Amino acid sequence: MRLAWTLLGLVLLSGCQGLRLQPLMGVNTRLSTPGDDRSPSMARQGVVWIAPGPAGQHQVRWFDLASGMGGPLPGLNRPDAQPISVSVDAKGSRIALVRSLDGRTELLLYNRNLASVRPLMLVPAGVPARVALSADGQQLAVQVSRGGRWEVEVMRVP
Repeated sequence: MRLAWTLLGLVLLSGCQGLRLQPLMGVNTRLSTPGDDRSPSMARQGVVWIAPGPAGQHQVRWFDLASGMGGPLPGLNRPDAQPISVSVDAKGSRIALVRSLDGRTELLLYNRNLASVRPLMLVPAGVPARVALSADGQQLAVQVSRGGRWEVEVMRVP
């Protein structure tokens, strides 16, 4: 009887260990760059993240999981800008970005299909720090600093 209780206890404890995550074969080696990769966000068929660029400055990158290749983001990355936080919708068509440019921090929405960047204004004004875009790309949550305090706002994206 004691053996049965011991076995039952071991089975129950093994369920508490959690899931062991396995990397996708072949994907991680293509994603990794020497340096400071951060702020990953997943779409259905891809991932967007911030990584060091060829000249050492950070930039937003897109990797298509279906093709196994990186994709261009024309008009999004600027050599004089520093990306801070990035998020992508489920389709991979809209990317929300917080970046620093000329001493100010801005919130942007990038449309991959049109290769267009649109600034998003915070009312009342504040300093955005982190962003999360909803799966349908219609709403976003932003961590904002106002008057020395952190706030989280959820807003509808036009």
